[in-house]
Amino acid sequence: MADFRGLLEALSGHGVECILIGGVAARIHGSARFTQDLDIVYSRSSQNLERLVAALADHQPYLRGAPAGLPFRWDVPTLRMGLNFTLVTTLGDIDLLGDVPGGGGFQELLEHSVPVEILGLACRCVDLPTLIRLKRAAGRPKDLEAIAELEAIREETRRGGRGPDRA
Repeated sequence: MADFRGLLEALSGHGVECILIGGVAARIHGSARFTQDLDIVYSRSSQNLERLVAALADHQPYLRGAPAGLPFRWDVPTLRMGLNFTLVTTLGDIDLLGDVPGGGGFQELLEHSVPVEILGLACRCVDLPTLIRLKRAAGRPKDLEAIAELEAIREETRRGGRGPDRA
């Protein structure tokens, strides 16, 4: 299981511009489901790529699922040449997404995110309607299973409950 606090502290401590999506975002919105990794959509600006490299450099990022010994350099040119990275680190698994189906990149999702506090850290999290849209677009069985729960949470929020997307 990922050290979510450690990953979030690394990102926050280096000022990485990112938005939480995936299982952690679902938990923030009230989901009972557990997740094993941290999924973020990150800004692709040059400065942010530098911050992202610095944030994870001490945590030995490596391509998740790649054979041991496969050459992989964790640096800004690598991030520039790629878009989405599924990594294993000493803090656990993290998915760095430059673009996601149904949502686009950081700039497109920014207006569909809300500030939240998680584990004592200030972050941005995709809002609930957008999270549902992203899960539909991903279309994986586990995402489709989560949609019913997330829609029930959205309905409860609409009926007067409070949630991160209802400030």
